[in-house]
Amino acid sequence: MAQALRPIGAIYGAVASRCLKRPGYRSKLPVICIGNFTAGGAGKTPTAIWVAEELKRLGRKPAFLSRGYGGSIAGPHLVDAGKDNSRTVGDEPLLLANIAPTIIARDRAAGARLIETLDADVIVMDDGLQNPSLAKDLTIAVVDAGAGLGNGLVIPAGPLRAPLAVQLPLVHAIVVIEDDANQIVALPGWTGQLCRARLAAFEDVSWLRGKPVAAFAGIGRPEKFFNTLRALGADVVAARGYPDHHQYTDADVRPLAAEATRLSAILVTTEKDHVRLHGTAALSDLAKSARVLRIALEMPDQSRQALIDKLRRLAKPQPR
Repeated sequence: MAQALRPIGAIYGAVASRCLKRPGYRSKLPVICIGNFTAGGAGKTPTAIWVAEELKRLGRKPAFLSRGYGGSIAGPHLVDAGKDNSRTVGDEPLLLANIAPTIIARDRAAGARLIETLDADVIVMDDGLQNPSLAKDLTIAVVDAGAGLGNGLVIPAGPLRAPLAVQLPLVHAIVVIEDDANQIVALPGWTGQLCRARLAAFEDVSWLRGKPVAAFAGIGRPEKFFNTLRALGADVVAARGYPDHHQYTDADVRPLAAEATRLSAILVTTEKDHVRLHGTAALSDLAKSARVLRIALEMPDQSRQALIDKLRRLAKPQPR
C-alpha cells in the first residue's frame, strides 16, 4: 500500500517543501517552536511545558502559541482555562494555559502579534515545524522512539509531514523520547543537539500499584499510555483506545463505566483526555470518577543542560 501511495506522497512532499521555504513574520519576541517530523502525537505538549517551566526558572516570561487543533475558534484568542472548553479551543491549549498565557490562532503570525501585547518576552509555539508563517529562533523536534520515523515516506505513503531532508535543516535540537536514539544519530547531514528524555509520572502513583485499572485514552499512541500504566505496576484489566483528540460522547461513557464496574477497576486516563470530558451530565460524572495519571518530561542532566544552554542564549527583547 505504501508503495502505491508513494507518488501522491511525493506530490504532497513537494508542495510542503515549497511552503517551508516561504519567509514568515519576524516577531519582536524570540520564537521557540516545538514540533515533530511525523503526523500524530510524539510528546510535543509535555516538551513545550518543560521548555516553558525552564524558561521561567531562567527569569523569562513565556507565552504559548497553539493552533488549537480540534477547537472551533480560529482566533487569535487568549485561552481562559476556567471558561473555555476543548470543543472551542482544543484540548492541549487548556493544559498549556495552566502553565503560562496561551493564545490559539490558526494564523500564527496574528497570534504572535497578540502575544506581543501581553506581559511576555518569549513565544513557545506548540507544533508548527512545517508552518512557515512565523519565523523561528529555536526549533526543537520531538521524536517518539517507539514509533520512530516509520518508513521514511511522506503522507499518505508514510508518516512524514514533509521530506526529512527538507525538515532536518530547520531543526536545532531533537528530543528523543523513550528508546534508543541511534536511528536519529545516524541521519546524514544533521549536526544539531540530540537530547534523550522520557515521559514519567508527575506524582506519587501508589494508588495504582497492584490495582485493577480500566484505562482509556484518545491520544497519538494509546498503547504507549497503557504500557506506562503497566510499567508503574498497575494491573491493566481493560484498555480502550480512541483516535487522537477524540471528543467523547455519552455512547463512549456507558461501556467505559460498565466495564470498570464489572471488573471492580479504577478508571484511569490522561490529562489531555480528562479535559475533554464535558458537555453532558454523563461526561461530567465520568470526569469525576476517572483518575488522571499526570505525565511530565524528564531528561538526564547532560541533555537537560544542553537544552537549557540554548534557551539561555535566546535574546531578550528590548524594553517597550
